[in-house]
Amino acid sequence: MNKEFLFDLLRTGSVSGNEAELEKKIYDYMQDKADAVSVDELGNVTAALNPTATFKVLATGHADEIGLMVSAIGSDGTLMVTEIGGIYPTTYPGHKVRIYTKNGVIFGAVANSREIAKNKEPEASSLRIDIGAKDREDAQKYVELGDTVTFDTDVRELLNDCISGRALDDRIGAFIVMEALAKAKAQGASVGCYAVATTGEETTGNGAYFSASRIKPSIAIAVDVTYTSDNCGISEAETGDISVGKGPVLCNNPSIHKKVNEQLRACARKLGLAVQTEAASGRTGTDGDIMHKTGLGVPFALVSIPLRYMHNPAEVGSLKDIRDCIDLLAEFFVSCTEHMNLKPF
Repeated sequence: MNKEFLFDLLRTGSVSGNEAELEKKIYDYMQDKADAVSVDELGNVTAALNPTATFKVLATGHADEIGLMVSAIGSDGTLMVTEIGGIYPTTYPGHKVRIYTKNGVIFGAVANSREIAKNKEPEASSLRIDIGAKDREDAQKYVELGDTVTFDTDVRELLNDCISGRALDDRIGAFIVMEALAKAKAQGASVGCYAVATTGEETTGNGAYFSASRIKPSIAIAVDVTYTSDNCGISEAETGDISVGKGPVLCNNPSIHKKVNEQLRACARKLGLAVQTEAASGRTGTDGDIMHKTGLGVPFALVSIPLRYMHNPAEVGSLKDIRDCIDLLAEFFVSCTEHMNLKPF
């Protein structure tokens, strides 16, 4: 596992709709690790093995992240914003941010004061970003409406193989599917294997739709993140007992294919890997929901990395979980054959 490349991805801004810089890094990285690498009109990067094979396995991780978009500029030169994806507006006041413009990154500070802090339920429209501009005309020299904004954060290694950073959701998924494909190539996978870093999952789901519609997979695997029940997580009654560092998470859900799930479990047993289980009664909230309904329908499963503090500027996950998920997905690619029977009876 190339940890340095993972950390480079985590440092790169990629708000939904503005993924090109990060996708280009993935495109370049995979050139010597797959049989074919391509990019489509939306910026989805696809790495493929055995592209002429008729049986195709598609694994996706989304490259986009939540953030803000500049929606207006005040007469005083401060930036007004709207949300892109499921942000927590309370996490922004008083923090440094990066604004991604056509001429590069400029930096800003989100306004805060005792009076602002009294608002316990702010909306994104109430946030103001100070970039040091003298007035609106000065700010307009540097910023355009539609420019995207992220926290000005970095990735850090914590104790016990944990890491903290912005946008582990789902930068780690995009990293996992690419590393797993490269490993499956080395292990001699025989079916068509496709790893896609998708765009737009946090907003429109259009990246997953473009990718699955064009690849027409026999099986799809969404690799994403999931909430934990440890350390200020959600109630374990909602999805199960999920902890950081205890392995990838498989999901039991009405739309998830039981045979695909069981094959993933068999691969984990073969490798001696621990996996966790969550339950979800409705949509999974991932690319899997989109891929499932493309073409004539695609059997899919969801593999997730446990993540604390999702959609916050300091999410926490485990490098061990990431490594194990790479191994699990690579083994799954290798275990698939063109003669697989996916019907329940």
